[in-house]
Amino acid sequence: MGAEAFTAADIPSFLTLAEREGWICEAWELEFLLATFGQGCRVWRENGGAGGFVTSIGYGKSGWIGNLLVVPEMRRKGIGRTLMQAAVLALLHAGVETVWLTASQQGAELYRRLGFMQVDTVQRWVGEGKGNAAPPAAPLDLEWLRAIDRAGWGDRRDRLLQLASSRGALLSTSGAFLCKQRWGSGVQIGPWGCVIPAQAPSLLDAALGAAQGRVFLDVPAGNHAAAQLLSSRGFSVKGQTALMYLGAPPPYQPGNIFALGSMGSMG
Repeated sequence: MGAEAFTAADIPSFLTLAEREGWICEAWELEFLLATFGQGCRVWRENGGAGGFVTSIGYGKSGWIGNLLVVPEMRRKGIGRTLMQAAVLALLHAGVETVWLTASQQGAELYRRLGFMQVDTVQRWVGEGKGNAAPPAAPLDLEWLRAIDRAGWGDRRDRLLQLASSRGALLSTSGAFLCKQRWGSGVQIGPWGCVIPAQAPSLLDAALGAAQGRVFLDVPAGNHAAAQLLSSRGFSVKGQTALMYLGAPPPYQPGNIFALGSMGSMG
């Protein structure tokens, strides 16, 4: 009994539990996390079964914790706290100085007790794609893309950007980029970074023109320009979480972050 290594054999159990919770999650995401930062992915095992899960990933001096999930009948027994502490320790041992996560209203209190502080609110915006055009083809300067992303988060997050761009369509301008990815329940926009806010509308319109059905994205409430833009395109807020951190105060600039990557709270 205790927090043990999360392995590929645990993925079906995790996905079953995540579906019961209404989470958007697919097997490839867990496979990526296990391959990239397996030491920070843990399972609580008890009586031959999995009672809880946590995943994490590091990006230089920053890292993210996501997918903290405990079987309902085993909650309020300290399992979530134990898993969280294991993930935080793995990140600290890897040299991370700032640990990020997004938290539901129910989970935020646990994280506060562990020392996390709220820096913003993340709002889930939902709208509809137009499905009437192909995304424009444009040359991509990956180093410039990384620099735009770093303007919001203060760290190089190459692994996330490489994964997102390999799975979906990546659109860019001279001062912005946007990744559009297909999920089983619709199309996700994010990560989406911008250092020239005037270029954000053209990227969003291009993404919506190439998307069909439900489109969703997670946006910092501190980015007022993003909220105004999404409202003008018929999007509305359907939920929210707390954006929290532990450790060194981050050089966080929400005005440059138009949408998070959101995959397992990976930023």
